[in-house]
Amino acid sequence: MEEKKIIIIDDDPDYTAVVKSILENEQYSVSVANDRKEGLDKIKREKPGLIILDVMMSTWSDGFEMSRELKKDPDLKDIPILMLTGVESKTGIEFKSSAGDPDWLPVDVFLNKSEELEILLEEVHRLLPAAI
Repeated sequence: MEEKKIIIIDDDPDYTAVVKSILENEQYSVSVANDRKEGLDKIKREKPGLIILDVMMSTWSDGFEMSRELKKDPDLKDIPILMLTGVESKTGIEFKSSAGDPDWLPVDVFLNKSEELEILLEEVHRLLPAAI
């Protein structure tokens, strides 16, 4: 596993471009996938140190389903997942308190896209301390 490698899986190219630029400025190697299938292929091939995963892509639940799939895979289950999404602002449903639940939301951190990018960076540094 390459400690400084991050894969962002999100279908919003403008948002991923901003996050990718910020993370690369922090000396992370960043790869982007635009959907669940492309993301899973890249994760299996590149074995990142962190996955940043959107919830709503092709379907409203792609990210939820993918996080469960990743945590069930013996080769990928130990890769931290930071779920970064706008689902709360669109649905009004609060998911943050469910982060870490192995059945419902097996992610390490759940952030809303509306939160400050400094919070995102703090969480990335916390999840990938060797890359600071």
